[in-house]
Amino acid sequence: MILSCGEALIDMLPRESAQGEAAFAPYPGGAVFNTAIALGRLGARSGFLSGLSEDLFGKMLIHSLSDSGVDAGLAVRSDRPTTLAFVTLTDGHASYAFYDENTAGRMLKIEDMPAIPGEVKAMFFGGISLPVEPCGAAYEALMLREAESRVTMIDPNIRPGFIGDEAAYRARLERMFAVADIVKVSDEDLRWIEGPGTIADLARGLLAKGPKLVFVTEGATGAHGFSKHCEVFVPARKVEVIDTVGAGDTFNAGVLAALDRADALDKRRLAGAEEELIADCLKLGVAAAAVVVSRAGANPPWSDELA
Repeated sequence: MILSCGEALIDMLPRESAQGEAAFAPYPGGAVFNTAIALGRLGARSGFLSGLSEDLFGKMLIHSLSDSGVDAGLAVRSDRPTTLAFVTLTDGHASYAFYDENTAGRMLKIEDMPAIPGEVKAMFFGGISLPVEPCGAAYEALMLREAESRVTMIDPNIRPGFIGDEAAYRARLERMFAVADIVKVSDEDLRWIEGPGTIADLARGLLAKGPKLVFVTEGATGAHGFSKHCEVFVPARKVEVIDTVGAGDTFNAGVLAALDRADALDKRRLAGAEEELIADCLKLGVAAAAVVVSRAGANPPWSDELA
């Protein structure tokens, strides 16, 4: 199983009513939730660990996980509310206003984190769960606890407006990068973390922090993969973009699903990853993300849509 650990929320996407009024429609989402859903749809055995509410939105999230074949048995249930993210779209690109105080996901603590069963061979972390407390400390502690015995991947999916204590957040990312096997960032995230420079130089800076593989997405241009031995680029597919919600999250699932299909969710295999394996990860990630951006909201493809 690949276990995705992080937030689940409801994306409130802008719509127009039949009377022409501005409206919002609720869609299950959250960066880590989206990755779990995409993994299930791509045929990987997918699990999800988060704090989930018993409210109507929490039930919507549980149903979405089940419908995509995702095991939510490790999720922590509570009567706290579900996080909401109101989305604004500008030329198809999403910006977010989060309502997250005292929510089921936000209030997870270190002591809430369950024992991880042996069937879990890889764990994915990231999203808005990391810069906030107490859940940020809980996910960090879980990753540090499990990283020695399982493959771990992190995509910080940085939202600057959501970061209250930038110094503490940067320090957390440094600790998590140090134990991660795989780090994925967008080109914008990469420059937020590493500063100005070329993608290749900055990615090598990330590799020096500890991971075996670094993937960098560059929007409509394509995606890059780096190891200490090689670097690979795969161009984006040309599609009509509806919106970019969930694109990076689905790319992450493509990377992990490709590694799973190659039986490469193994620390030694990742340390010696050859160009062909990295290219396969990029190709599946790019193909899956191309489907997501061609339709509204975070709606990852099923494996037969990519055949």
